[in-house]
Amino acid sequence: MSEATDAHATPTGADLARILAALSNPHRLRIVATLARGSVHVSQLAREVGLSRPLVHMHLQRLEAAGLVTGRLELSDDGKAMKFFEVTPFAIHLTPELVVRAARTLDSESELETPSEKEEKP
Repeated sequence: MSEATDAHATPTGADLARILAALSNPHRLRIVATLARGSVHVSQLAREVGLSRPLVHMHLQRLEAAGLVTGRLELSDDGKAMKFFEVTPFAIHLTPELVVRAARTLDSESELETPSEKEEKP
């Protein structure tokens, strides 16, 4: 994903598929929009987007795997570990030409599968 943030680099087909899949969910779009305002603790993020913490965690994992957000642990004053997330700067100018270049990098159909789809195969 780091290459996808460079205006001159072309994301691989697998990277582009992962990014587009991560952003294809309305909840994840709202999470990214909320995080674009600044770093947010998971509990606060869950309240702001109106989802349960476990569901927010699941969406954050997808966004993090796509390289769109990053998380960090901080210690509170009472010693509790608190997880904060923020948007990773990214810019992708989606054009038919970008899709063609990215598609040329795909080696096999398995690159397009999500981790859960790969686990389901025998």
